Amino acid sequence: MAAEYELFEPPNDAISTVTFHPSKPEVLMVSSWDKSVALYDIVKNQQTAKYYHNAAVLDCCFGEGMQAYSGGLDKAVRMHDFSTGRDIVLGTHDDAVRTMAFSTANNFLVTGSWDKTIGTWDHRAGGAEHGSNLGIYHQPEKIFSLDVCDQKLVVAMAGRHVFIYDLRNMKETLQRRESSLKYQTRFVKCMRNGQGYASSSIEGRVAVEFFDPSPQSQAKKYAFKCHRQNEDGVEMIYPVNALAFHPIHGTFASGGSDGGVTMWDGYNKKRLRQYPRYPTSVSSLSWSCDGKTLAVASSYTFDQGEKDHAPDQIFLRSISDQEARPKTVAGMNK
Repeated sequence: MAAEYELFEPPNDAISTVTFHPSKPEVLMVSSWDKSVALYDIVKNQQTAKYYHNAAVLDCCFGEGMQAYSGGLDKAVRMHDFSTGRDIVLGTHDDAVRTMAFSTANNFLVTGSWDKTIGTWDHRAGGAEHGSNLGIYHQPEKIFSLDVCDQKLVVAMAGRHVFIYDLRNMKETLQRRESSLKYQTRFVKCMRNGQGYASSSIEGRVAVEFFDPSPQSQAKKYAFKCHRQNEDGVEMIYPVNALAFHPIHGTFASGGSDGGVTMWDGYNKKRLRQYPRYPTSVSSLSWSCDGKTLAVASSYTFDQGEKDHAPDQIFLRSISDQEARPKTVAGMNK
């Protein structure tokens, strides 16, 4: 197989999310501003199914089996079962549904909206046609990004707020933090080992943080500059739109509006590899569950307003085990 190839039949407008199935490395789901959520078989390189919202879709994720969840500018939280074709609206927010994640530990969906609330949803809890909202939790600002790992929920908001919750008790906030990054948070992703999370900002930086509030753990947090280009002697600084942790090695990839994708070793604070630039902004990244393929959405993110830009494309890059491994440090056993 080629080191990289382009996915056939990508969306017709900006790509908001690419996400691999949690246990099927050949299955990729893609949401777009063209109002669609599409399913692909990346081995056959073909689109296998598609469903639509009434407006741009801003995020999607897998639940159990072949169940998909999605939300966007139509404010609806939708569940679609690709194996049966069943399609239901679980409920709505009062503004756009910006971000979502499925909690496998609790078997429910968590959504974050521009209406300054977090919602939890379980399609099994309500009537056969209507699903159920388990709870709505008010936050101080618009939600930009969230992620879950085990029982923890990390929520990044406007105003540089980062709140951490225990999903079993959403009425209380475990920790209220201010982002380590000086500018607006663009994305947050939990580490695979459950010890912390990485966040990125519109100003070319990534922060690595830890849940444990002890001074020893907090002393380990750090931030670094990335996705910056020197153009004619001027440093151009780009938003970091996407982060994705490798499912086996715990290293992570970042993608930015400079068209760059970089692999990082967060344990040892090292850059592992920088890949050739993509045609336009990298809007989303996802690892296959076996860690062998990185999906890259090359899709202009309108940071510089309306302008001519490369077409929206999805690239599948084969990543060797060696490329994704952390650097070994003398005296440390990995």
